[in-house]
Amino acid sequence: MLTRRRKRIPGRSTERGDGTVNHFRPHPWHGLEVGPDPPEVLNTYIEITPFDLMKYEVDKVSGYLRVDRPQRSSAQHPTLYGFVPRTYCGERVRGLAPGAKRGDGDPLDICVLSERVIARNEIIVEARVIGGLQMIDGGEADDKIISVLENDYVWGGARNVSDVPSVLVERLQHYFLTYKLVPGQRARARIASVYGRVHALKVVRAAMADYDDNFVHERGFGA
Repeated sequence: MLTRRRKRIPGRSTERGDGTVNHFRPHPWHGLEVGPDPPEVLNTYIEITPFDLMKYEVDKVSGYLRVDRPQRSSAQHPTLYGFVPRTYCGERVRGLAPGAKRGDGDPLDICVLSERVIARNEIIVEARVIGGLQMIDGGEADDKIISVLENDYVWGGARNVSDVPSVLVERLQHYFLTYKLVPGQRARARIASVYGRVHALKVVRAAMADYDDNFVHERGFGA
């Protein structure tokens, strides 16, 4: 009896030596894992690099990166910047930010320090949490987690925000306080505090729980 040989389709392999691969591109917010060792070591989907003069943001429907707007000022982001998959800034995150009326309804933002230049976005990096900025923007909790590239030869040994030069944190504060600033208009954003690793881990856990509350339980996303 003759058997028909199945045609091999390039790019549709199901094995890669170390396991299976997805035939389709996963949504970076809902389809990627939160990280190899959360809440301490997280996957980060990079939207903006320090060289970008445009603000890019993942499209929440398609999962592709889109142009949000040109950067208004001459300031450039001091670090890699993106978000943590399967996180959401909702009621639990708001509860950790005194003065906030609500979470901003987006995945948790994260800044990644890297000694070597990474000049492209739409990539995934592993980042170790060391602290964060408690930012309130228009009444919304909009925390910015500060992290270091895992195994980075210069910053990889940092375990707390105090382990990196304070000027790096000052640059992040200055950027987030000024990148939306319009001359003659009152600033909407303020940074209530700079916090260390212990509080940052609480924020990550809260954002993971907010995601479960808003997506996994209600809409069936995730595991």
